[in-house]
Amino acid sequence: MLESSIGIYVSVPFCRSKCTYCNFASGVYPASEHARYIARVIEEVTGARNWAEKLALDLPHPVDTIYLGGGTPSLLEPELFERLFGAIRRDFDVAADAEITVECAPGQLPQATLDAMASAGVNRVSLGVQSFIDKEAHESGRLHGRAIVLDDLRRLRASGISNLNVDLIAGLAGQTFASWDESLGVLLDSGVPHASVYMLEVDEDSRLGRELMAGGARYRAGLVPTDDAIAQMYETAISRLESAGLKQYEISNFAQPGSESRHNLRYWQRRPYLGLGLDASSMLRDREGEFVLRATTTDDLKGYLEGDTARETAWLGPERQVEEAWFLGLRTNAGVDPSELEEEFGTESTADSVGVAEGLVGDGLLTQQEGRFRLTPRGRLISNDIFQEFLAETGHEALGTSG
Repeated sequence: MLESSIGIYVSVPFCRSKCTYCNFASGVYPASEHARYIARVIEEVTGARNWAEKLALDLPHPVDTIYLGGGTPSLLEPELFERLFGAIRRDFDVAADAEITVECAPGQLPQATLDAMASAGVNRVSLGVQSFIDKEAHESGRLHGRAIVLDDLRRLRASGISNLNVDLIAGLAGQTFASWDESLGVLLDSGVPHASVYMLEVDEDSRLGRELMAGGARYRAGLVPTDDAIAQMYETAISRLESAGLKQYEISNFAQPGSESRHNLRYWQRRPYLGLGLDASSMLRDREGEFVLRATTTDDLKGYLEGDTARETAWLGPERQVEEAWFLGLRTNAGVDPSELEEEFGTESTADSVGVAEGLVGDGLLTQQEGRFRLTPRGRLISNDIFQEFLAETGHEALGTSG
């Protein structure tokens, strides 16, 4: 099943400060590294077709989504945006109506950078707000306050970029039900057409995670809400956002009709994308459309800048693709239709997974309506455990996705 277009993801791993809960391949690096980094990404752009040719991959020329994630891509100098997008447009055919998203940190979007983004065709911005309560934001490592966020939203709209997303995290240290309700209220009052709401997952490789395991008070680990409290905050968010017209379409994502993230939908719908830059993932099909290649670049910045082009790769046959179809499809409110999987992979390849899904219906974790399986509200709270059920036969791990 080949497609006529792809999405492009560009990782920009530079931050002005490191959030306490973050375990991404990002960090605080000298600005002098930015130009070197973009030069390396451009090398990847120009070499992508040769790489695909060697592996007999289908790499369409048309591009209909581009996403710059991080890190904080808005830290790049204006001319670096011009170079990067110039290179992409030279080697690929970027559609006139392509969705082009850049992740930004509030208060770190100089006017010259905003002008360069708009000139490059950026038409969607995702702001990593996390909390509209200044104390919560500052103590998690963010450098902004509420007033700065609201001013950035005003400036973005003034520049012609109105397709805006705001990220919030439920479960920050010191967060209460009252402060969470206040953050949700400010988000709704801002009028953004898209919101991402994440339940805090404390990773052992983050500063907050290490403090939780070892004890200590520097990052206020002892004030992280309980799992039950975080779940209640998440459920409150679903109710309030849906009542205000931001409909949930994926576990962590809510949008007004027509404002869903087209790029992120690629991930959940198993549609091809090319990842460029540090620790960036790609999903491409072979020319026959039978196998899928998942590839990830190095997460070592020094090695990447020095020219490390090796990618960690895995070829997925029909069995693995069926697994992915379940755990990625169930992330979305659209769910999974087994008849569509049977058409793509055959009944024999999908029968076992349908049995697993039917068992989960009996457990109250999935529903089945009009042939489609979907997570129940309780199922969303333990979705990672549910996804593992579809991998029990092979022992594979579910792929993580970002909102």
